[in-house]
Amino acid sequence: METAGIIVEYNPVHSGHVWQIAKTRQALGEDTAIVCCMSGCWVQSAAPAIADKWLRARLAVMGGADLVLELPTMWAVSSAETFAMGGVSLLAATGVVRHLSFGSECGEIESLQAVAQCLNSREYAAELRRFLDRGLPFAVCRQMAVTELAGAKLGALLATPNNNLGIEYLRAVLRLGADLRPMTVRREGAGYHDDAAPQGSRFISATQARRWMAGGEWEKATPYLVPGERELLQSAELAPPPLSDLTERAFLSRLRTMTAEDWAELPDSAPSEGLPDRLVRAGRQALSLEEFYELAKTKRYPHARLRRLALWAFLGLRAQDRPKTPPYLRVLAAGERGRVLLRRMKETAILPVLTKPAHARRLEEPCRRSLELEARCTDLYGLCLPHVPPGGREWREGPAIL
Repeated sequence: METAGIIVEYNPVHSGHVWQIAKTRQALGEDTAIVCCMSGCWVQSAAPAIADKWLRARLAVMGGADLVLELPTMWAVSSAETFAMGGVSLLAATGVVRHLSFGSECGEIESLQAVAQCLNSREYAAELRRFLDRGLPFAVCRQMAVTELAGAKLGALLATPNNNLGIEYLRAVLRLGADLRPMTVRREGAGYHDDAAPQGSRFISATQARRWMAGGEWEKATPYLVPGERELLQSAELAPPPLSDLTERAFLSRLRTMTAEDWAELPDSAPSEGLPDRLVRAGRQALSLEEFYELAKTKRYPHARLRRLALWAFLGLRAQDRPKTPPYLRVLAAGERGRVLLRRMKETAILPVLTKPAHARRLEEPCRRSLELEARCTDLYGLCLPHVPPGGREWREGPAIL
């Protein structure tokens, strides 16, 4: 039996995700087991997931996955490079995953690998610095450096989000020396952030799905969801796409009390470039989160990066709290084939495998410290829900077994 890993957010699960799983099995064999490494309650856009991680993991298994592991928040809400490093390292640590499958706009694994190798080269670092010294945004400099070294066709691959993330997965495989064979499934239908699917398309973006759900337009969303997903989501507490006024004030209260030293402890805060002082001023002046982002942004520091910094501040996390790779394998959901994989992982996994909350309490440092921080992130996620639940769910909730 082949086993393939997919790094996901599933926010929520939709037909495009089911398509990727199906195409992966079509390429590797219909008995291929699918292991998903999924973001927890917070996602990379620095927003609360529409539904909690346990429900989204259950939906993943309903959509064709066999085993769902958690990508802890400290990696899930980081840059693409760190997000990819966390996900790839966890899949490799299982000892059972042999293939890495991801979506891309181009669908050409060789071209994506060529860009990954370029980005990992010494020549790239020097070329990147040359463009950064002009004061241009990092993403622009990155693409220009690859274009200079590898040509316009390969450089252009960095202009689209799924290609970009796929390239970071490939870089992580190279850096870790992971025994994972990469493959890519061409993304079809709506783009990553598109508000509507092309005419006649079977696929929408997760952005559109969330927008329909938030507006109560469930009839529009239902054809793109997994059978039974609508009922489960409608019966659950969902986080509305914009933060509520009270939750936004909770964010602002934290930002207003941050010192330059506090900001400097966050990842990507660039103390040497004066960003912490700029963030302090923005935090004290802003009357909303959007105003904070506007006051703090520069060409070098766009909204996406500032949103992640604001979330790290709200969650009380620091750069020193995040090891290079996650220190445990947390099971969120499993199907029949997933349970077979778990039995194999008892012999093959190089990290502790947590299948029950009680297992977490027996962890040694730094594993326990990392899980305690994850518990804090889950409790703070609860503040984004219409009805705030009691804390401590991380220590009570077990995986969904289907």
